[in-house]
Amino acid sequence: MQIRLASTLQSDSIVDGEGIRTVIWTQGCPHNCPFCHNPSTHDFQGGFLEDIDVLKKQIDNLKGQDGITLSGGDPMVQPLECLELAKEAHKVGLNVWCYTGYLFEDVIKNKKMRALLDEVDVLVDGKFLIDQLSLDLYYKGSKNQRVIDVKKSLEEGSVYEIPKYKGTKIFKQLYKKEEGMFI
Repeated sequence: MQIRLASTLQSDSIVDGEGIRTVIWTQGCPHNCPFCHNPSTHDFQGGFLEDIDVLKKQIDNLKGQDGITLSGGDPMVQPLECLELAKEAHKVGLNVWCYTGYLFEDVIKNKKMRALLDEVDVLVDGKFLIDQLSLDLYYKGSKNQRVIDVKKSLEEGSVYEIPKYKGTKIFKQLYKKEEGMFI
């Protein structure tokens, strides 16, 4: 089995989910959100093909990582391929975050996407909307997006947003520049 990727695995990310993460950048996205920060990942023919077994070995050999993040592109357009990677991550004790432009409520209705969802710990759902852009949000770019505890949501039968990620960051107070500073 092969997966279409936009990039090689990116380790040591601290912005694509909680902790230190390795990001798997999938290629292909149907949403084409205006002002997306990864527009080069939209083309379904772009990027390159990689064998799933090669990526599994790379996941097995990760050191100092808390988890993997499936991003892109949209991982939900390659759900069975991403499912294999998520299973491998769990097998070696890593948690799995996934970013998608689809809504949780739609993902659970699609059999293949639901299979992937069952192996995801945290889902960040919803299209990026420029009119709801905020740089003060945790692990998402626009206010409509949700950081969802997947297991709890499936158990409760409704979306459960992780409370600590619902608010805004306070870094503006911590990093407020002095008057007259240029940067």
